[in-house]
Amino acid sequence: MEIIIINGPNLNLLGRREPSVYGQASFEAYFETLKAAFPEVNLHYFQSNHEGALIDKLHEVGFSYDGIILNAGAYTHTSVALHDAIRGITTAVVEVHISNTFAREDFRHHSYISPVAKGIIVGFGMESYKLAIQSLISD
Repeated sequence: MEIIIINGPNLNLLGRREPSVYGQASFEAYFETLKAAFPEVNLHYFQSNHEGALIDKLHEVGFSYDGIILNAGAYTHTSVALHDAIRGITTAVVEVHISNTFAREDFRHHSYISPVAKGIIVGFGMESYKLAIQSLISD
């Protein structure tokens, strides 16, 4: 089984950026934990601060991988282009957010990703990614 985790803007700063909201672990460190927890899954990871690079990656893997976990960061709330890219591929996408976006600023309450995602996991910290993997492998 091939699953990719795609993280959007500013998520390269995990572990350093607002630790009270996002925790103190880097994503790279947590990714190693995920790989150890799911040895039967071929996990991949991609991060970009650029919307076009995220779209290109969705197009690249969106017809061949078994699942995509997408934390689009702030693009969640602004990107019709990501919405369209997800709508155009066949691989299931699970939308993930580390923080509870509904407990934050009002502009974070709307997602352009949600209507085209298989499901949404918000507010469980880094464990949100683990829950997303579990949802994809249980199908």
